[in-house]
Amino acid sequence: MKIAIVEDDINMRKSLEIAMSDYQEFEIVTFKNAVDALKKLDDSFDLVITDINMPKMDGIEFVKELGGKYEVIIMTGNATLSRAIESIHLGVKDFLLKPFDIDTLVAAIEREAKVQKVKKSSAKRSKNKTEEFLGSSEALSKVLSIANKAAKTDASVLLLGESGVGKEVFASYIHKNSPRAKKPFVAINMAAIPENLIESELFGFEKGAFTDAQEAKAGQFELANGGTLFLDEIGEMPYGVQAKLLRALQEKEVRRLGSSKATKIDIRVISATNANLDEKIKNGEFREDLYYRLNTIPLHIPPLRERKEEILAIANAMVTQNCVKYGFEIKTFSDEAKNELLAYNWPGNIRELLSVVERSVILSENKEIQKDELFLDTRK
Repeated sequence: MKIAIVEDDINMRKSLEIAMSDYQEFEIVTFKNAVDALKKLDDSFDLVITDINMPKMDGIEFVKELGGKYEVIIMTGNATLSRAIESIHLGVKDFLLKPFDIDTLVAAIEREAKVQKVKKSSAKRSKNKTEEFLGSSEALSKVLSIANKAAKTDASVLLLGESGVGKEVFASYIHKNSPRAKKPFVAINMAAIPENLIESELFGFEKGAFTDAQEAKAGQFELANGGTLFLDEIGEMPYGVQAKLLRALQEKEVRRLGSSKATKIDIRVISATNANLDEKIKNGEFREDLYYRLNTIPLHIPPLRERKEEILAIANAMVTQNCVKYGFEIKTFSDEAKNELLAYNWPGNIRELLSVVERSVILSENKEIQKDELFLDTRK
């Protein structure tokens, strides 16, 4: 681990150099001020340890200049509460008061080393597309098998399942494993857009097309050109817009509001819904011809209660991720907490599990998260 120590006091700087020389796992480089450090810091450094009160540039300004590129430990002999708070807001994880013994500093460095190890592991895992899904339930394996086959084609995919099962994750997975992976993945939630704005959001508009159209704007179809357009909550799309969507998909072109010019598009469409589209078709709320256009490959994503084998794998990974996010020591679940996670029915599916895990990480008092710190009883 390569560490930069920025300290203007020569005696303190030399003392740290000598003391840290006993730790072969750390490569120490010292600087007498922040200005010199900024000139020499590069991607080879893993951590910066800096004093606050220094000539030319103080430690807080120095941290601001680093812009979050490095993790930072601050040391100072005359800390104020406002300075401590300011450093925390800048993302500083440790704030050491002088004088401190070398064991205290080493402990802070080792905590940071552990966090960085987890971050690197997570980054490595995220680059491996096959590991986006945690767990190995039979239900998940069946869905992924279909998703992998669909990904190799340009066929429209309709993702079906309860709210919170991870439909957008599956949509992104299909895109990333497709020939369009290097092109845009654009997601739009039909339920989140006011009905009178959906058409302009999808197809764009020209300047002056309506009262508030002060300048031209490309729609989501144009933004996704060459890539994948994910239409979430497709069952909430207004009936009148459905015909225009169908025409755009059939003709492979869109026309902005206020324009007579058509723009050719080359996109792959993935849509998703937790609604019963058969019922909506019977009730005249969803076009049957659009349904068949979108439903070339239906993908039914089972709820989390039918994928019990995945719960602990997801929960454990998210505990680590949230501990890193908030700068906590890595926590684990007690056996009782694990049993509670497995026994719970998860009506909110994976979205609810992620929320429960984050809450338990924040509110738990110790390194081991207890059953009562999940706060599930009130949700049953």
